[in-house]
Amino acid sequence: MSETFVERGSRGNATMKEVAKRAGVSLMTVSRVLNNTALVRPETRKRVEQAVADLNYRPNLGARRLAGGRSMFIGLLYHNPSPGYLSKVLRGSIDACREHGHHLVLEDFGKSSPYNEPEVAVRKLNLADLDGLIVTPPLSVHKGFMAAVEASGLPVVRVSPDNIHADRLQVAIDDSQAVEDLLDSLIGMGHTHISFVQGPSSHAASKHRLDGFLRGMRKHDLPTPQNLRRVGDFTYRSGLVSGTSLLESENPPTAIMASNDDMAAGIIGAAHMMGLKVPDDVSIVGFDDIELATTIWPELTTVRQPIVDMASQAVALLTAFLRRDEEGIAAHRGLLPYEIALRGSVGPPKIK
Repeated sequence: MSETFVERGSRGNATMKEVAKRAGVSLMTVSRVLNNTALVRPETRKRVEQAVADLNYRPNLGARRLAGGRSMFIGLLYHNPSPGYLSKVLRGSIDACREHGHHLVLEDFGKSSPYNEPEVAVRKLNLADLDGLIVTPPLSVHKGFMAAVEASGLPVVRVSPDNIHADRLQVAIDDSQAVEDLLDSLIGMGHTHISFVQGPSSHAASKHRLDGFLRGMRKHDLPTPQNLRRVGDFTYRSGLVSGTSLLESENPPTAIMASNDDMAAGIIGAAHMMGLKVPDDVSIVGFDDIELATTIWPELTTVRQPIVDMASQAVALLTAFLRRDEEGIAAHRGLLPYEIALRGSVGPPKIK
C-alpha cells in the first residue's frame, strides 16, 4: 500500500498553494472559491472544495486581518490553580483587547494535563485562526509545552517565564527580589525564626521566590533548616495543611512566608483553628495581592504583583510585534514594578 505525505506550512496546517496544486488550479482560483466568488465553473469549484476537505485546509485569517488593518484574534492559554490570579489575568487581557480593538480567545486545559504529551495538547487547540498567543504560568515555563506552541509558528508572549532576563517576548516582575524585600520587612520587625511555604515545582515563580527567601536569610546570617520549609500547590488547602504542620511543631516559627496569597490564607485559617492570634502569635505574609488578601481577617501583608497590568502589557507587546512597531516593542519590554503591601497580618514577634 502506498502512502501519500503532504508537506505542511510553518503553522502545521496546509497552505493555499498545496490546495491549488492538489486541485490542479491557480492560486487565484482557490481564492475565488474560498471567497465564494461566482467566476468559477461548478466542476472546478467542486475540485477545489474537495482539495480543501482532503487537506483540512483552514485559511490564515490572521494574515488577512493584518493586511487589512482590522482587529486581531489573541489567544490566551492558561492552566492555573489560583482563581484569584486568573481573574486578574482575564481582566487585564479583556480590557487591553478592548482598547486595541482585538478579540480575546480563551483556551483553558481544565483538569486535563497538557504536559505529558504537549504536542498532542497543542494540536487540539484552535490555533489556525489566531494572530498570536499569550501564555501564562505554569504553561509559560514548561519547556516541552512551549516548544510545541512555538512550533506552531504563532508569535507568543510569555507571562512570568522561567528566565526573566531572556531576550524574547515576555512580561514579568522580579519575584526573587520582591520576596527578599518582604523578608527584610519581617526581619526589621524582629523576626528571625521564619518559615517558608513554597509553591509547586511546575511554576518557575516557586523557584524564584524560594531563591529570594534563601538569599535574604543568608544576607542576615539567619539559618534556613529544612524543617522550617514546606511545599504546597498554590491552593488554600495546601496552605492549611502546611500551616498546621509548622504551627504544631515543637519550635513553631514566629513568622511564615507563603509563595502566594491562597496558601497564606490557608495558613491564617490553620492559625485560627488552633486558637492562635495573627499577628500576635504568628505573622503571615503572601504574594500576589489578589482580592482574597483584603477579604480575610486580618488583611494579608503581601507582594502586590501587578497581574492586571502584566496581562495588559502582554497584549500591548504582542500587538506591537504583530504590527512591526519597534518603538512599541521597546516600550513594553522590561520588568514591571511591584509593591510591598503591609497590612494587619504582621507585627513584631511575641517576647517569650
